[in-house]
Amino acid sequence: MKAPMTTLFTAAIFAIGINPSTAEVPIRDLQRTAGLTISGEIRSVVGNEFILDDGTGQVIVDAGPRWYHQLNLRQGERVTVVGEYEGYDFDAFTITRENGDILRIRNPQGPPPWSGGRRHHNRNR
Repeated sequence: MKAPMTTLFTAAIFAIGINPSTAEVPIRDLQRTAGLTISGEIRSVVGNEFILDDGTGQVIVDAGPRWYHQLNLRQGERVTVVGEYEGYDFDAFTITRENGDILRIRNPQGPPPWSGGRRHHNRNR
């Protein structure tokens, strides 16, 4: 009985146009969810890492190394982040600012473009 109900529920979600893979996840639930989208206010920034607070909890968001790209995010700024939770931080794929600007950090598939390190990156430019 459980499997048909799950199938029915999933079909109903898609039928009304809700894509569960893009549903926003409260930060407090990240440990239990392979969350993809979180939103909140930036509490502090160090380089391209920042603490995001949505009122239910806080998480460190990693937006890649500063030598690869500088984002210039600010404390108090409200953002929406699409990425993946890695158990101790949230790796960003995109960051959307309140004004609608989208910062593309990396593709969700494969390793990040900076994974070979700075020397590897400079050779490919």
